[in-house]
Amino acid sequence: MNFTEAIPTFVITLREGVEAALVVGIVLACLKKSEQSHLNSWVYTGIAAGIAASACVGALFNLLLHALSTSNQPYAPVIKQLLEGSLGIVAIVMLSWMLIWMTQQARFLKAEVEGAVSAALKENTNAGWGVFGLIFIAVLREGFETVIFVSAQFQQGLTPALGALGGLLGAAIIGALIFKWGVKIDIRLFFKFMGILLLLIVAGLAVSALKHFDQAAGILSQTDSKYAAICFYYDRLAPLHSCILGPIVWNAAEILPDREFPGVVLKALFGYRDRLYLVQAAAYTIFLATIGGLYFQKLGFKATVASKNTQPARSQTRP
Repeated sequence: MNFTEAIPTFVITLREGVEAALVVGIVLACLKKSEQSHLNSWVYTGIAAGIAASACVGALFNLLLHALSTSNQPYAPVIKQLLEGSLGIVAIVMLSWMLIWMTQQARFLKAEVEGAVSAALKENTNAGWGVFGLIFIAVLREGFETVIFVSAQFQQGLTPALGALGGLLGAAIIGALIFKWGVKIDIRLFFKFMGILLLLIVAGLAVSALKHFDQAAGILSQTDSKYAAICFYYDRLAPLHSCILGPIVWNAAEILPDREFPGVVLKALFGYRDRLYLVQAAAYTIFLATIGGLYFQKLGFKATVASKNTQPARSQTRP
């Protein structure tokens, strides 16, 4: 069993799960403060429903990909590669948006969740459903992002599932440590570290998505001669060539293959690939420069705001 396949799903699920755990913890704290703990069952039901809905979405994606893999239709392999590449693009957009948005909005999270809970409690007849809906959407949002990522990587089998379960368990433990046992955890440092790791993983996903599109173009050009021109780049003298990715600029397959240790660990954690073509290398670099730069800019802005907010409080402190 190759446990390195579980690393990306563990990282993604842990980070997404901790976000959902924070929402759950804040809701439970609000209900306790408002003496409405009898609504806790709606919270736990919302968690279970969100996880179940995410699992159903994942199962549907995997069934569709499996059907395309076993289909005898001539264009099924092309559709499969296009679907995997498209899922990769969707996962990149969703995870990048989540990373930037969460970094910018984290300081407002508690106030927003408390406001939503207060609004639900004011409607006495629908308070339970309001709490359920809040938790269900929070869990489903994080779960859907994880499912899209796993489907985009086309990771099937027991090992990726174990990684996801491990991430959920870790998130539950962190949530319990913070809200039940009052353990002080530097959650800001946790999200900062996980954010950097997530950036590298998603950058590797961009490389994989482009590979799927290249394979789709190659299969299509070989399936139907009228699409032969779709491979606008083809170097017949090169031992390794691509259709749409340009020349190969990195080849370490003999030195550090990404399917063997330690290359497989670098691939899981940092998006390493033993072969890179020009377009892939450009996409990897541009992603880290743009999304990564924006992420660190938001981190700097958040730190500046926090610093400014603490200065007046200190100046007003009386000796």
